[in-house]
Amino acid sequence: MHDHDRAPLTDRLPLARTRVDRDDARRRDEGLLESLLDYEGTRVLLQHRDNALLGPANDRGERILDLRTPAHLPAHSEPLYLGRTLDERRNPGGRIDPVGTPVVAVQLDDFEANELEPDQTRWAQLTEVALSLDALDAGLFTEALALRNFHRAHRYSPLTGEPLESAEGGWVLRGRESGKPVFPRTDTAVIVAVIDGNDRILLGANVNWRPRRFSLLAGFVEPGESFEQAAAREVFEEGGARIVEPRYLASQPWPFPASLMVGMTARLAPEQDPDSVVPDGEEIAEVRWFTREEIAASPELLPGPTSIARVIIEDWYGGPIG
Repeated sequence: MHDHDRAPLTDRLPLARTRVDRDDARRRDEGLLESLLDYEGTRVLLQHRDNALLGPANDRGERILDLRTPAHLPAHSEPLYLGRTLDERRNPGGRIDPVGTPVVAVQLDDFEANELEPDQTRWAQLTEVALSLDALDAGLFTEALALRNFHRAHRYSPLTGEPLESAEGGWVLRGRESGKPVFPRTDTAVIVAVIDGNDRILLGANVNWRPRRFSLLAGFVEPGESFEQAAAREVFEEGGARIVEPRYLASQPWPFPASLMVGMTARLAPEQDPDSVVPDGEEIAEVRWFTREEIAASPELLPGPTSIARVIIEDWYGGPIG
């Protein structure tokens, strides 16, 4: 990898930034959510499907979450406690919220969302706006989406089959009769930058991507497997490449719906001919070695800037691409 004068790789991952104290100790307070919704200093992150309510973009294209007060909110269900802010923040309209402001996420249905804010451009998806949010708002949005997806996916207990009820600020679901807890799960995946002896990077094109584009090879960690073992297996399964020296780089949450992307780098095994790599034909339609010059000439082939894949590729490249 080439050295370059930029922020550390971990600081360049859009969804890995946060300035939120998740305030775990307070989650177990009895009546926590009720008291927070009765407190005028609480701020509410409004969710509609996978979107959150944002203020209008400023003249520089920057966005901020439009956090509301609990008063006069429409009917809501399953409020989630996100924690307390670690920075002072300015809301649309200029209101300043101090450090330590508690934030709750509330889900609105279609009717409620349209009544509260009919301008659909104000309801944004995380991948659309992550780069224009600061660390505090990016962290709040990412956390809220991940926790909301946990609730959507777990209506009944996998242990007993009984309906689940929210507890501990939304961070635990308990069986209505048994009280047995169900905790949030994260699906861990490795994503690997494979470099050959000529300092080229290996990228693959998924069979479902139209138009064709290229990204790092990746896959989920299987039970009883380490990151390094998963990296070697996935790269060989998808691209026919054998790797050595797998090394952890950084990780980024990917709440679509519940993944954690673990970024790694590795080198092609020195005894393997780079031309012998082949796609599996099931998930990967094509694999190619790219030089920096080829990457610079075709930035449209690369994954989007919100992804950890793009950040790792740019780290190998030596700076922003395109």
